[in-house]
Amino acid sequence: MKERFKERVLKVVSNIPRGKALTYKEVAMLAGSPHAYRAVGNIMKTNHDSAIPCHRVIRSDGKPGGYNRGRRRKIDLLRLEGALR
Repeated sequence: MKERFKERVLKVVSNIPRGKALTYKEVAMLAGSPHAYRAVGNIMKTNHDSAIPCHRVIRSDGKPGGYNRGRRRKIDLLRLEGALR
């Protein structure tokens, strides 16, 4: 049985290692729907499971983008992990 898109996205994001980041578009591609990058953003926005490192998903232009726990927190986490300078 095929996993739903949201489950695939959360699985991809769960596997982003510390110190790395993927773009919303890269996550969408790895989840099997390359044009669904906005949907990835919506999934990340509503994720409150701290085991899913949604702060590791950034915009294609390299900017951090939004974060449901605060943009400043996202930037701090990415810098702490070495994924953002």
